Amino acid sequence: MKKIISWFAAVLLIFAVFSCKKEDSNRVVIFTSTEDFRTEHMQELLTQQFPNYDITVEVLSTGNHAAKIKAEGQDTEADITLNLETGHLESVKDLLADLSSYDTSDFLDELVPAHHKYLPWDKSSGAIVINREKLAALGFPVPASYEDLLKSEYKGLISMPNPKSSGTGYMFLVSLINAWGEDEAFAYFDSLSENILQFTTSGSGPVNALIQGEVAIGLGMTLTATQAINSRGVPLEMIFFAEGAPSITTGMGIIKGKENRPAVKEVFNFAMTKLVRDDKELYCPEAIFKNQPNNIPNYPQNIPYADMTGVYDTVLKERLLEKWKY
Repeated sequence: MKKIISWFAAVLLIFAVFSCKKEDSNRVVIFTSTEDFRTEHMQELLTQQFPNYDITVEVLSTGNHAAKIKAEGQDTEADITLNLETGHLESVKDLLADLSSYDTSDFLDELVPAHHKYLPWDKSSGAIVINREKLAALGFPVPASYEDLLKSEYKGLISMPNPKSSGTGYMFLVSLINAWGEDEAFAYFDSLSENILQFTTSGSGPVNALIQGEVAIGLGMTLTATQAINSRGVPLEMIFFAEGAPSITTGMGIIKGKENRPAVKEVFNFAMTKLVRDDKELYCPEAIFKNQPNNIPNYPQNIPYADMTGVYDTVLKERLLEKWKY
């Protein structure tokens, strides 16, 4: 009787092991720092494309996204990282799989790293996003420079992402450091903080605050503002000051050791082809591909980019963020 029970227990154990392996083989976890509207749409597309896979899209702020991968290493639950800022990808590249086997010929050559540990996802710019109607109702003019944002009438009417948690916030900081010098840029943000209603954790935060009518001015993402105009009819405008539009690139990669799983390979291939360039809700017209058109309504043409030297220098970033006190 004992032999029968032992045999039965062994069969159950083997069945459980194989069941877990089958379940794990169909499960794909994606860490992303995409905007809310893009994340929701991406989850819908992935579910439609892969109905037999259990795909989880976990949204993390840029800083937490990179920190989680660093802390967990190759044991992280993530299989794929999407839309992580290039500087952060450089800091975790030793934890990412070699993607040399993927066709990168359509990407702009300068955006594909020589080590092929990640591929481009998008290029994003920042803008001074305003609600002219709200400003007019308050009797305030549209600001024409960064210095104008320090005026007392704008107190509590400005929102900006925190550079410590947001790649968007960090690119605004770097752009002004390159334009004015480090000391002057930090002194400026000390003064600007007096007018800031909130330093948001994500890059989409300022536009969300504009949508809710909480502020009249946001240091936000061009793409997020355009989406609010086109899909929600929010009366926003994007303006660029003399220093130019800060910009940043993001990328996508596979956690090392997970690159040979069929489900992960299929989902990643779908992400780097269909998601990033063919779907109108996820597409960003700021070029990462050769001959990439800008055909999204209300998206600014001929964006005057700022000098972003050093934005991907991880040592510099660590030092600068140690100085940031908000």
